[in-house]
Amino acid sequence: MDTGREPRSVPNKRKSTRQALSLFSGAGGMDIGIKQAGFEVLAQIEMDEHCCSTLRAAVLREDVDTKVINADIRTIDPLSLGICPGTLDLLFGGPPCQSFSLAGKQLGLNDHRGLLLFQIARFASALKPKVILMEQVKGLLSAKGPNGERGEVFQMFLAELERIGYTPKWKVILAADYGVPQLRERLFVVATYGRNGFQFPDPTHAAKSDTGSLFAYRSHVAVGDVLQGLPSPHPKIKGQTVYEGYWNHVDVTPLRDRARIHHVPEGAHLAAQLHLSEELRCGLQRKDTTKYLRLHNNRPSNTLRCGEIFYHPSEDRYLTPREYMRIHGYPDDYVLCGPIRSRTGTVKNLDQHRQIANSVPPPLAKRLGEQIADYLNEQNIRIIRS
Repeated sequence: MDTGREPRSVPNKRKSTRQALSLFSGAGGMDIGIKQAGFEVLAQIEMDEHCCSTLRAAVLREDVDTKVINADIRTIDPLSLGICPGTLDLLFGGPPCQSFSLAGKQLGLNDHRGLLLFQIARFASALKPKVILMEQVKGLLSAKGPNGERGEVFQMFLAELERIGYTPKWKVILAADYGVPQLRERLFVVATYGRNGFQFPDPTHAAKSDTGSLFAYRSHVAVGDVLQGLPSPHPKIKGQTVYEGYWNHVDVTPLRDRARIHHVPEGAHLAAQLHLSEELRCGLQRKDTTKYLRLHNNRPSNTLRCGEIFYHPSEDRYLTPREYMRIHGYPDDYVLCGPIRSRTGTVKNLDQHRQIANSVPPPLAKRLGEQIADYLNEQNIRIIRS
């Protein structure tokens, strides 16, 4: 466990024989797991400037040669990256998901962000990676296309992968089933060039009610398991970006919100507290189950979201970015750059809470990366034997 001192640089390790390219890199959650699985990430392409600052801080700390490219991916020629087609082992990324999110307006291809999905196929067509890994919200499975048919967008994407020679497989995965203390469901697509013998990894964790079955599952990790050991957070100071001790561990809770959440039991939300006055409940409706939500120490968290910041299980405050990172599975020596948004404020591009909420949990990315590495190794063995 990190003691809270300034993160130390990680010595440059022996370069992996497996090379990968990261698209829509965000804060680097998927990249952390892919690197932990043994891949060398050659470059990271991301449009958000605050995320790029986070990525550059990680490159500097790890002392690696990864290029961080702050640009609109649609303006980049894949062949300009200096990667010889056919040599790349893995192309991975999570395109912006707001167009397909079940919590959003589900504009699909009518939103320009929906078109970014097909940049994965454009890069794959040019670079011919052995494997493609894509993360997306499960709403993509039902997103309507130009003909208004449910699931049409996803079928168009699969057809494009097949057109350029890839065979895709997909699965909706619950992060909690792989040791992440969060009930986060996301769609993952793994496409391989030619025949696809890839198999998604088996879960390692399950709800307590399912751990006594034939399979030796461990219980889902709870929020309290990962938040323990953290000191009291720093109060946010206007204009200050660096705080001593644990990085990114800053409290942004206004006094009025502390008073409101004080009345909410562990694991409950404010709208359900009908015994409170309308003023305290802020005019919330019964459906507002994620607003003023206090997490439970003995359960996994709800999916971390960009809109609302969840509350600490036992303290009358919002979770800090560092606590979000703990719930997502980020290492304690990983540093977020950029502003920390006040509860009612706005910032340009992504603030620290949203950098995490938008990212793939590193432990899940690591497990998928390990499975992909095993698949690639098996393919090499087959080629040698033949």
